[in-house]
Amino acid sequence: MARVLTLFLVSLLAAPATFAQTTPVTQDSIREVMNRVHGYLLTATPLRPVNGDTGAAVTLDTMPKNVALAKTVMHIDTYEWGVTYSGMLQATQATGDQRFKAYVNEHLSGLARMVAHMRANYPGVTFDTYPANASNTFSLKRMLFPQNLDDSGSMCAAMIKANNAGIPNLRPVFDVFVNWVKAKQYRLADGTFARNTPMPNTVWLDDLYMSVPCEAQIGQLNNDPRYYTDAIKQIKRFYSKMFVQGKDLYMHGWVESMSPHPAFHWARANGWAIMATVELLTVLPKDHPDRPFLISVLNEHATALRRMQAPSGLWHQLLDHPESYEETSSSGMYVFAMTRAINYGWLSRSTYAPVVMRGWNGLTTKVNATGQVEGTCVGTGLGWDDTFYLNRPTSVDAAHGYGPIFLAGSEIMFLLQRHPEVGGTSATPQSETAPEEPAITL
Repeated sequence: MARVLTLFLVSLLAAPATFAQTTPVTQDSIREVMNRVHGYLLTATPLRPVNGDTGAAVTLDTMPKNVALAKTVMHIDTYEWGVTYSGMLQATQATGDQRFKAYVNEHLSGLARMVAHMRANYPGVTFDTYPANASNTFSLKRMLFPQNLDDSGSMCAAMIKANNAGIPNLRPVFDVFVNWVKAKQYRLADGTFARNTPMPNTVWLDDLYMSVPCEAQIGQLNNDPRYYTDAIKQIKRFYSKMFVQGKDLYMHGWVESMSPHPAFHWARANGWAIMATVELLTVLPKDHPDRPFLISVLNEHATALRRMQAPSGLWHQLLDHPESYEETSSSGMYVFAMTRAINYGWLSRSTYAPVVMRGWNGLTTKVNATGQVEGTCVGTGLGWDDTFYLNRPTSVDAAHGYGPIFLAGSEIMFLLQRHPEVGGTSATPQSETAPEEPAITL
């Protein structure tokens, strides 16, 4: 027995370190990571208007009749970048550094000007008759004529947050997005947001984030509880169809005609769901009768995610497949959502602060010296076997990984501003109080 114990201890000492670093997390260290990512994005994702007919560079002050966007490393007008804009606005609040907001202002104000320009120059155009673009350009037609929730919901939420932060002239754009979510998106007979791909009447878990934050933000902006009502109904219906009791995780896709139904617990889809839940709770009136249900769902989900966290602090591509790779975008989403829940008193700080701190330390290992975010799964549709998800590649150009870094980092900064001891510093611990006062105003 002694020999076995000795060999076990030797193997532990010889094994590579797999646990997240225990280096104290400080506001300065978080700021450095976010600055590095911001610096990379300044060069990789500039706003560059071009002549849509020729591809020649133009300025916002010299736009031709047909204007488009030059191709950049990642799109700057898609749902992934809606998350990035939201994250940078929050980073400005957490750090006081106006460079993050300046990035959002330049991009969203520029896009709004370009959209208004195209609307004025092509008053009768439709999605199908929108002018063709030269190669190597990005068309703006999905901002003018969204075709699904991917085109509308995430950018809608980001633009309303930007509007609230004082960035002007965005309302004509986000009103189009709101109208798509409210009135045009396909739904099941019971009102659940759905798609007819890859099969008729398919529900994608991704669509919780592509709809609920937009409805939450416009409900608050317009003081219109009807948007809250629909957002809550969406979470309830997705939960009833897709939350797998026992595992307490969501399946990625649900098809009305499929039975029995396979369940694949794709990490990023679960990230979309938990982010949508906390985004709604953030703005939902404190006396709303459905708050207890939403907080209960959040706690169920977070409890399961806590069990699934890898020693590195990250989470796996398929949450219940520890042999699958550790995926960055979903890990950032969980750290953001759970930390906000701690900050607002929806999750226990004593239970979850170690989870999010370890998660943040894991995330920092995925931001390289250039500021690129590594280990992010590329865009992914629905699959009906686990091999589909296990074989999805990662890329530093997968735009889904960038916004969650800003969201997670800034939310942890809010936590450290009130409770520096959770970062592993020598500050005197403070007693836990619940619920806590909100740390942010987004």
